[in-house]
Amino acid sequence: MLYAVVDIETTGGHASANGITEVAINIHDGNKIVESYTTLINPKQPVPDYITALTGIDDDILMDAPAFDDVALQIYELLSDKVFVAHNVNFDYSFLKHHLAAAGYDLQCKKLCTVRLSRKLIPGKSSYSLGKLCTALQIPIQNRHRAAGDADATSILFNMLLDNDLEGIIPEMLKKTSKEQVLPPHLDKASILRLPNQPGVYYFKDSKGKIVYVGKAKDLKKRVTSHFTGNTPNRQRQDFLRTIHHVDFVICGTELMALILEANEIKRLWPENNRAMKRYEHKYDLYVFEDQNGYLRLAVDKHKKNNNAIQSFNSLLEGYNFLTQLIDKYQLCAKLCYLQKTATKCYAHENGQCFGACSGIETVAVYNKKLNSALSDVQNQQPSFALVDEGRKEEEFSCLVVENGKFYGMGYFTDKNYLADGLAPIKNDLSIYQSNSYILNLILNYAEQHPQKLYKL
Repeated sequence: MLYAVVDIETTGGHASANGITEVAINIHDGNKIVESYTTLINPKQPVPDYITALTGIDDDILMDAPAFDDVALQIYELLSDKVFVAHNVNFDYSFLKHHLAAAGYDLQCKKLCTVRLSRKLIPGKSSYSLGKLCTALQIPIQNRHRAAGDADATSILFNMLLDNDLEGIIPEMLKKTSKEQVLPPHLDKASILRLPNQPGVYYFKDSKGKIVYVGKAKDLKKRVTSHFTGNTPNRQRQDFLRTIHHVDFVICGTELMALILEANEIKRLWPENNRAMKRYEHKYDLYVFEDQNGYLRLAVDKHKKNNNAIQSFNSLLEGYNFLTQLIDKYQLCAKLCYLQKTATKCYAHENGQCFGACSGIETVAVYNKKLNSALSDVQNQQPSFALVDEGRKEEEFSCLVVENGKFYGMGYFTDKNYLADGLAPIKNDLSIYQSNSYILNLILNYAEQHPQKLYKL
């Protein structure tokens, strides 16, 4: 078996918007290097100053270097029938695969990551970056941060790893069923093996244990693994993969419960890589309050976190339409509900004169009685129910509760008759979560599709 030990220098951290400035390939037969290749490459774009400071490669050095297309065939032939070896292999592989594809060559190689291999075969080191690892192992590096120098050092490291592999870890990692090489360099395979094939929520963490991404899954193992398949070259994905050091998880009874927990956890933790569910939501609520004259007044306003709302809406128009229906049905005052701001007629207006609450003629007692009747009807129309579903294990049941039109909480029970006496006895055993229109719509849609799981309270 032949190996291609590779190192590249680039203009940036992701292949889709950056070029390659240098390539070094050492062909290794499992004992020694049998062929070496290195070349500078003109990336057809400026080299950033920070790259020049790190590598010493600048625009002047690359001016007369070949373009990647000029050397693509040679690079492809060197790599195509070899095992691709590199320190953080997915970085180098993603660049070369992307640029070879642009030149018309489809690179398909088995891969070995010397970061992952070093963690397994030379455990206990404080750092597995190439420079610090080589210092710890007394591997000389000449021309650090240049492709040939780093490739030579990686080749010496690879020799050590081959010598230390007394249990056949490298052949095991090269099996198609292993999938080891698709994992981020810092994520232990044991973290993936312990994931269950159950619904739940997973948490990707960085080197300091900070949660950088929260996701939900119908099958935790399959979903987490799917993050690492493919060779997408964009910056977001490459930066994301580099940050992942650990994965934790929480098992849920159903996918719906996982969705709800995910939504709450994203709002609670605000992970930097969860973009979709962090977008600002234009949410409005219907509030009631008493004015200085004693009249109860209704108003649709922006959602306030700690205020008790009568009803929630996704848009201001939706709120106004709902309030208009209440005004029409109960003959409420549009002015006192902030839907009529001009000095024109309200519902108690006759012959140019107003006899209603907004003029003070309709008494507080009479008007407030009408408004309280409206609020009672709104309250009575709000559903209260439980969804009884599968638990996390065979002898367990899950319970998800909506009370007065708002999601209250969810939990797990082993007694089939836990709802026999209604909601009150089990409330303390439920985990309480934030309710919003997104979560409530998820629950209502699920209840409509699975009426056999609905328990009215």
